[in-house]
Amino acid sequence: MTIPTPNTPESVFTYAAPRLKFGPGSIEEIGHDVAGLGARSVLVVTDPVLAATGHPERVAEALRAAGLQAEVHDSAHVEPTDTSLTAAVERARSGARPDVVVAVGGGSSMDTAKAVSLLLSNPGELMDYVNAPVGGGRAPEQPVLPMVAVPTTTGTGAESTTVCVLDVLAAKVKTGISHERLRPVLAVIDPDLTATQPAGVTASAGMDILCHALESWTARPYTSHEHKQAHERVPYCGANPIADMFAERAMRLLAGAFRPAVAGDDAARTDMALAATFAGMGFGNAGVHLPHAGAYPIAGRVHDLDTDFRPDGYGQDHPMVPHGMSVAATAPAVFALTFEADPERHLAAASWLDPQGLDADVPGPERLPAVLRRLMRDIGQPSGLAEIGYGEADVDALVAGTMQQQRLLASVPRPVTEEDVAAVMRASMHHW
Repeated sequence: MTIPTPNTPESVFTYAAPRLKFGPGSIEEIGHDVAGLGARSVLVVTDPVLAATGHPERVAEALRAAGLQAEVHDSAHVEPTDTSLTAAVERARSGARPDVVVAVGGGSSMDTAKAVSLLLSNPGELMDYVNAPVGGGRAPEQPVLPMVAVPTTTGTGAESTTVCVLDVLAAKVKTGISHERLRPVLAVIDPDLTATQPAGVTASAGMDILCHALESWTARPYTSHEHKQAHERVPYCGANPIADMFAERAMRLLAGAFRPAVAGDDAARTDMALAATFAGMGFGNAGVHLPHAGAYPIAGRVHDLDTDFRPDGYGQDHPMVPHGMSVAATAPAVFALTFEADPERHLAAASWLDPQGLDADVPGPERLPAVLRRLMRDIGQPSGLAEIGYGEADVDALVAGTMQQQRLLASVPRPVTEEDVAAVMRASMHHW
């Protein structure tokens, strides 16, 4: 038996995922599924826009039909903040304590539900649990309330992950709470629920799917990390054979489904939901890296810009950069930067995403970025950070916000300096 030393390469990877129910009409069975968890009282968490569609109340009625008490809270905020999550937790604390929390909506509803399930079952306040150095980095001391995720958008993968993402307003940065106990126990994915998703939301959320798959595929291999003891293991363990399989399948599905789904094709919408599921199962274990690290300050600092940028499909009356859009904003420049870490993986991803070979003649380091730019242009993403409202004067702040995301930067397949991040931000000002 070999006893690992501090410099011994890692030889172990981990994999976990929620129970999964997928397919049109699957939402009709949620009462049976949640009752099977031993629940009597259920809190349904959603946002006001989703509440207006009737989907959350439909879920609540299915729960009541199974003999459960169910209350709907429209307390989720699009792109959650520390303020909105605290308000949602306080609202939940003011009522009877539920046995199970059900999130109906996109990543914002699921992240809000994760915060509620954590803080209804553990002592302390929200910022105690936010990742260091922004927050206290405290781990849950007790099991969280079981959470069931019902996504109504195709993209976030939050139904598979251990992360709750939020915008910390005072710090002007997005960050998260990360712990294996935050992973939902069940994901019910009914593609019919995405029928009302606007094209702009499909495009942005779809870029999140794509970056989840690409980042987990190109993340540092688990074998490149030092060996960890059992108590040191984290959900994001690095690229590994099981996560690789899911990432590849997600990219192959996206190649055929993404553009048609944005155009409103029903069959493509189902494939996008499946791609989101696969990508979530991949990155929920391998991890994501620099595009997500840069996305947090890009989304978090937009409130300070003098900009009239409003993303299509979100109905916002104030500047906002949806999560998937903020992640995609630097992706072409990032994958040019990381190419030399593993050229074979970058070229394989480009071939899966561009099966017709439209960019096959583009030289190696620029091929994947070219494929991404073509897709982003076709689906109506911003032409770069400059279109959102950023400029040279903002680069230092964006770099500082990115460098705070050490949990994500640890997964980049090559060392990253502040100068590297600055170069990525400058290269992302204009993609075309």
